[in-house]
Amino acid sequence: MAAATLILHRISPLPLLRRHRPSPSLTINLPLRSPPRTTPLPRISMSYRSAVPATDRLISAASYALPFFNSLHYGRFLFTRLPILATALNPILPLIAAYRSIPYAAFVVFFALYLGVVRNTQLSRYVRFNAMQAVVLDVLLALPSLIQRVFGVPTRGVGFQVLEIGYSSLFVFTAVCFVYGLISCVLGKTPYLPFVAAAADRQL
Repeated sequence: MAAATLILHRISPLPLLRRHRPSPSLTINLPLRSPPRTTPLPRISMSYRSAVPATDRLISAASYALPFFNSLHYGRFLFTRLPILATALNPILPLIAAYRSIPYAAFVVFFALYLGVVRNTQLSRYVRFNAMQAVVLDVLLALPSLIQRVFGVPTRGVGFQVLEIGYSSLFVFTAVCFVYGLISCVLGKTPYLPFVAAAADRQL
């Protein structure tokens, strides 16, 4: 019996093992996206002199002479202590003398600048903005005079020292604004005066 079983094992074939063929890989050909084309950015010219006409630069620069001329009396204490500052004004003394020789020159120039330049929509915004800055600065210079008319002018003591410091600081601030505005306008750039630029921009 055992021999018969052994013979049957030899005769009967072993079951064939199925070979698992690797399934064909599914390849999906996706279209390759080309890199986005970057359009070159336009070049911004930094040459302000070519962007602003010469007439606009001239009118804008001349506008800052109004608050500077009206601030000279605030510098009398500095001129006394530092005579070299008065000497530095010698080149423009003829202009100052001509300005002061005209009756009510400050009012005439003020309204001419405001009505003829700031409110003149035919002029560029560059000119009107600079003129408005000069007008606002000139209005600020008039505030100390109004305060003095109400409270009077101290002649000695701490009040006089405060007056001297306030006058000198106001003149230095106006002189710096004048030089800064003048140079910027000559170069064709836009000056932004502290405490003044925001108020001037709202009026345009």
